[in-house]
Amino acid sequence: MPVWDDVITEKDKQVYEKAGYGRRGGLGKNPAILVIDVTIGFVGDKPEPILQSIEKFPNSCGEDGWNAVQRTVELLELGRRKHIPIFYTAGAPKVDDVIAGKWAFKHPRTMEEMNRASNTPDAIPPEIAPQKGDIVITKLKPSAFFGTALVSHLVSLGIDTILATGCTTSGCVRASVIDAFSYNYSVGIVEECTFDRGEVPHKVNLFDMNQKYADVVSLSAAKEYLSSFPDGGHS
Repeated sequence: MPVWDDVITEKDKQVYEKAGYGRRGGLGKNPAILVIDVTIGFVGDKPEPILQSIEKFPNSCGEDGWNAVQRTVELLELGRRKHIPIFYTAGAPKVDDVIAGKWAFKHPRTMEEMNRASNTPDAIPPEIAPQKGDIVITKLKPSAFFGTALVSHLVSLGIDTILATGCTTSGCVRASVIDAFSYNYSVGIVEECTFDRGEVPHKVNLFDMNQKYADVVSLSAAKEYLSSFPDGGHS
């Protein structure tokens, strides 16, 4: 049963189906894994209920984030064995209101010192920390593509497919997925490796992106896909 079945109405499902949405787009021959904004700021410094975690880390998604981290470990281990390129995103330091932009107005806690320090590349949890050869992209806006060199790296590597993981499903994941779709990349969103601070936004956005912009795939399906590539590299 899809994760969104308990929040999407039967009428809405019928509308999307009759309109022709939801066809599987498929994944290509040269994938990259994209780990979006999985930092201590978005999961907290330890697994604990979200209402406790956000007292210290306002962006934290709590235990759901840590559950996704553990599943992402599995994906990255396989990806590295197959020499799949791995990209990470994290926030560039927001040193003042000008750099922070509208974040400083829509989310005032953005400028808290703890929040700024916990969302940079240095705050990626050690369980999934970048390794030699991985590429870390810093960004100031939701999309991994906006104002960054991500596309130039993907073009250089001949990437045709993005396996998206990370957070938040309704925010930076969605923004990045839509931009990847707009650049004509095939996109798979690994369900168990994505998370959000809100249960309903997580499910609704997975449903909507699966209908329009990407294929939502299970971790087991993503691992089966990556397993089709030879150890030590792919062409």
